[in-house]
Amino acid sequence: MARYQQGDAAAAGMLVDALSPPIFRFFLGQVRSRELADDLLQDFWLRIHTARHTYRAPEPVLPWMYAIARRVRIDQYRKSRNRSGRELQMEKLPEVAAQEASEAGNVDFETLLAALPESQREVIVMLKVSGLSVEEVARATGSSAGSVKQKAHRAYEKLRTLLTGAGHAV
Repeated sequence: MARYQQGDAAAAGMLVDALSPPIFRFFLGQVRSRELADDLLQDFWLRIHTARHTYRAPEPVLPWMYAIARRVRIDQYRKSRNRSGRELQMEKLPEVAAQEASEAGNVDFETLLAALPESQREVIVMLKVSGLSVEEVARATGSSAGSVKQKAHRAYEKLRTLLTGAGHAV
């Protein structure tokens, strides 16, 4: 990242190659649409480019980048919310969709994530999909490590309940 701040194009390419897959998975876990996740990834790299001067070299780079990714996602959500008014039309509520999938016996990760509240889903994706530590997630979300642990615990409990209801051994 320090080389990228100094204008090294090769370093920028290495960052994009190394971090695009986990950041894309983070967005995909949040929005569940490949096209939208791809758009968010492009917006993320534009923001990284314009904000690269704010990165402080001794600090870890992943929490800084995930904080920017989180802001990109929040901004996209606000834009779509303003665009569609105050009501989000869905064929089924996420909890109902997760319950029906559980009853059918074909539970996938995205369906389970859809049943979680946004803050818990975000923490689970960062911890389990992106592989960040509790401290890194706390930095990225602007919360305490205790808050991250609490959200993760509540998410695990809800996921355990959904999986138990589907007849899966937990």
